[in-house]
Amino acid sequence: MSRPPDQHPELPLDPDAVDDRSCDLPRPVHLRGDLLALVAVGGFFGALSRYGVSLAEPTTTGRWPIGTLAVNLAGAFILGVLMEGLARSGANARWRQRVRLLVGTGFCGALTTYSTLAVEADLLIRDHQTGLALAYLGGSLFAGLVVTSAGIAAATGHHHWRRRRSHA
Repeated sequence: MSRPPDQHPELPLDPDAVDDRSCDLPRPVHLRGDLLALVAVGGFFGALSRYGVSLAEPTTTGRWPIGTLAVNLAGAFILGVLMEGLARSGANARWRQRVRLLVGTGFCGALTTYSTLAVEADLLIRDHQTGLALAYLGGSLFAGLVVTSAGIAAATGHHHWRRRRSHA
């Protein structure tokens, strides 16, 4: 079927108001159960991973929160590799969209924890460790930028290596 007539062409089309059974518009990503399930599965494994790290490296009062730093940096690196790799492989559709939702939104979204970073910095300040809190915040942000850049560089290098290998 075709799209129903737009009653308000001066306004942007609200994708949530469109019933995809009555027109040829694709259903919005956030309304598709199969894609939401991918985010949920990725989120389950990301949260499980973060929980495992918190058991292995619990946060202790007045000390640098190693576990939170580790999961945030791991997530930043994975996102750098993932997003650069997917961008170089084509449009955000089909399998690329599914991998992005599973790994990027689901797994990395549940693995990383900037709310815990903020809470731990606040706890350090309350423990009169203001210098450590500021170093933790600044160091986390700077290190996140570095490892994201390293992930992007790794994906770029892999892409160039594959191209050279396929041309040889």
